[in-house]
Amino acid sequence: MHIKSNRPCITALEAIIVDLPTIREHRLAMTTMSRQTLVIVRLSCDDGIEGIGEATTIGGLSYGDQSPESIKLTLDHYVNPLVIGMDATSVNAVLAKVDQSVQGNSLAKSALETALLDAQGKRLGAPVHALLGGAVRNSLPVLWTLASGDSARDIEEAKQLLDIRRHKVFKLKIGKRSPRQDIEHVAAIKNALGDRAEITVDINQAWSEATAARHIPDLQAAGVMLVEQPIARDNRRGMARIARMFNIPIMADEAISTPADMFDYASDGAADIVALKIAKSGGPLGVIRVAAVADAAGIGCYGGTLLEGTIGSIASAHAFAACRRLEWGTELFGPLLLKDDIVVERASVAEFELAVPDAPGLGVAIDEDKLAFYRRDKTRTTVA
Repeated sequence: MHIKSNRPCITALEAIIVDLPTIREHRLAMTTMSRQTLVIVRLSCDDGIEGIGEATTIGGLSYGDQSPESIKLTLDHYVNPLVIGMDATSVNAVLAKVDQSVQGNSLAKSALETALLDAQGKRLGAPVHALLGGAVRNSLPVLWTLASGDSARDIEEAKQLLDIRRHKVFKLKIGKRSPRQDIEHVAAIKNALGDRAEITVDINQAWSEATAARHIPDLQAAGVMLVEQPIARDNRRGMARIARMFNIPIMADEAISTPADMFDYASDGAADIVALKIAKSGGPLGVIRVAAVADAAGIGCYGGTLLEGTIGSIASAHAFAACRRLEWGTELFGPLLLKDDIVVERASVAEFELAVPDAPGLGVAIDEDKLAFYRRDKTRTTVA
């Protein structure tokens, strides 16, 4: 039983599944996307303030062990009964209560934490990054992923984005085809773009250690800036061997979620860079803790994404803005991959950077008509 206090309490927690079309097919090693599914969280408090959050993954269960449907189930049936009536201003107390009874489920926890921070920021008239210790930077460089699978189309797309000064770093998703085909694809794009752009590759765990040892030199020769998660996330010793073998920086993504993961990878020298994601770490506060361990170990930090919409991407932006060091930039392009979103003002990138909002909370508002139109359960009617 929760004791009533003079502080605002949580009165409702709603999880809404939203399906949004993408501007094109997005090909990864594990799946091909033609739409993105978001879980939008609305947290209501008895002082009339609402906090919003987002939990998003890639391709249902293709990327990880949490699906949009399981995230909603976790929030509705397990998290909701725990948090109703709790002090909405004590984010840490709410999260600790949830952690006692709900193991794992970092995406659901991230959406909850984001909503709590959004509500508290609105309550205090402060942006979320101020609640995380304050912004070190007011804008974030954002790369773009070229993932059509067609070299000519990717080259044309990259040149257009360079011309309008939206992106100058491009990630290539590889690992679905043979290594030789992938390397030819990467080399063709880098040769076409030349010094105008930097190229990174994400293998999404698709290679064996032997394949990585054989072909990473080819990627380096093609002009690649860094290689992301070339082998299975649970092969930390293999990642350490690869990191020692090559001069090109090796980035760990799926392998690192918690501060303990980061400590183990740092101890083994298993990565040069870590891809931070609020979804993996259970929220913005979790990302700050992982980044602190990386910083102490001298490992570079990079702001990753699970292709969230504007709510999740801006939540990530607040966290990344508050990280002491973020030398490798970010990939918060998720909203740009969507044909539409469910917010009043969508996140945008100009002059190669995303501005971090300075308004109270996240600085993002839901468009009720669009939410009603795109929500999967269609319980509301779209207003013409």
